[in-house]
Formats: sequence, structure tokens, C-alpha cells
Amino acid sequence: MVYGVESICRVLPIAPSTYYRHAQRLKQPELRAKRCVSDKCLLAQINTVWEDSLQVYGYRKVWHQLQREGVQVARCTVARLMRKHSIQGVWRGKGKRTTVCDPELQRADDLVNRQFTASRPNQLWVADFTYVSTHQGFVYTAFIIDVFARRIVGWKVAKRMDTDLVMDALEQALHARNKPKHLIHHSDRGSQYLSIRYTERLQAAQVKASVGTTGDSYDNALAETVNGLYKTEVIHHQKPWRRMIDVELATLNWVDWFNHRRLLSSIGYVPPAEFEMAYYRQLEESAKVA
Repeated sequence: MVYGVESICRVLPIAPSTYYRHAQRLKQPELRAKRCVSDKCLLAQINTVWEDSLQVYGYRKVWHQLQREGVQVARCTVARLMRKHSIQGVWRGKGKRTTVCDPELQRADDLVNRQFTASRPNQLWVADFTYVSTHQGFVYTAFIIDVFARRIVGWKVAKRMDTDLVMDALEQALHARNKPKHLIHHSDRGSQYLSIRYTERLQAAQVKASVGTTGDSYDNALAETVNGLYKTEVIHHQKPWRRMIDVELATLNWVDWFNHRRLLSSIGYVPPAEFEMAYYRQLEESAKVA
């Protein structure tokens, strides 16, 4: 060192003891303050949770996941460390309108009236689709969500936003849920959902159709929310997209993560599959008592 520690500290100005104390702690980590030691350990746990969330969780969901894993820490501490180390969740943006209504098509009544609640699985499904820009042109992703646990029960990626797109998502949902009865299917007034083939398939499956108004996100708010999460956590987070198969594989992984590991605040910061399991477990316990 050309000038020496003392002369440099006089110019800064910093007490030489501050430098020597810092140098000693670098050599002997056990001399560090307890907060520094705990922060280092907690930061590693935060990073693990954030990476496992596909880097989409903000501090609230990171904190809830740590609580689920038995890590007792204040939410403000998680927020402080994430802010200090530039760890942040994704931010949602606005998309473009994909609902194209044909005024000549008959539509069912709105049986939901913006009340997106259900007391059991397979009581109310909501359906919608969104667009994804790729190097080969637009592709479209359709979802069907069970309102009770916000679980995605059907989805499809295709190159065209036609009836086949939404039909394939519906068929997957009916198969996955074993053709449920006493079910309401809610969508917007998009021509795909009002097509003869789609409405006849709902009738054949004994599913009651419900249709909201045109271009009104509030009348299909839950499906719009899932679309928004999908665009934020997958499409905008991992772009640019080259081919439809890339979108399809990413969607497959996201749906699995969303259903089985993603914490949803609307159902008490648990994953949809866990929320459903708790419902069926409670039914079994009630049957045993009876």
C-alpha cells in the first residue's frame, strides 16, 4: 500500500479502527454481528425460494413460502434483503383484446354475475384464452380454471384462435375431472365459445353455459387474472419466443408449477392442489364422524 491505512482514513475520513475491525471480520466470520450472520443464512433461503418460483415471487410470497417451510422471519426482513440484493418478482402489464363477438350468435345468460366463488370443486369453471408473439407469428393459449381452488384443469396452445383451440382445452378439462355433473362453465362472448360445436359439447356433457358481456374483463375477471399471471410469469418473463413448441413446453411446466407449488393469496397462500386435497380430506373426516 503506497499511502498506508492511517493516511487514507484521515482523508476519507474514517477511523482506522473501523478498517481494521472490518478486515478482522473478513478473516474471522465468527466475529461478525449476529444480524450479518443471520442475514447471510436467510439470503440463501430467500434465493432458493425465489429460484424455485421461476423467479416470479415478490417478497410477500417468498415470506409466505418461508413460513410454510418452518423459517420464522419477519416479512420486513425478507423485503429488506430482497431489496438490498435486487431480488424482485415480476410485474404485470396490460395485454390486447382477443374477444371477438359475433352479434348473430345466440348466447347463454350470465349465471355468475361477477361472483367468482365456489363451495366445492367442479361447481364453476371459467374459460378464456390469450395470445403469444413468436418469431413464427402469433400463437394462442386457452385455459379452463376451476374457481374453487383456482386450479387450471384444461389448457391448449395452438396457431389459430378458433373453436378447435377452446374445444381441446375443454376436452382436456372434462377428461381430467372425470366428466363432472352440476357444473357451470363461464366465458366471455367470444365467437369461439358461442360456436355451435362448443355449445353442443357443453350440452352433451351436461354442463350449464354462462356468458358474460363483450370486452368486459370484470365479467370474466378470474380467467383474465390467470391470463395475466401467465403472461407475466411465463411469456414476458422468458421472451423472445421462437416457435410454438417452445411456448407449449413452457406452458406445460408453468401449469404444473401453478397447480402444485405456486402460492395463491386468494386461497390462503397455498397451492391449488393442496387446497383441493384439504377439501376432500375434510369430506372424508366428516363421513367417518357421521
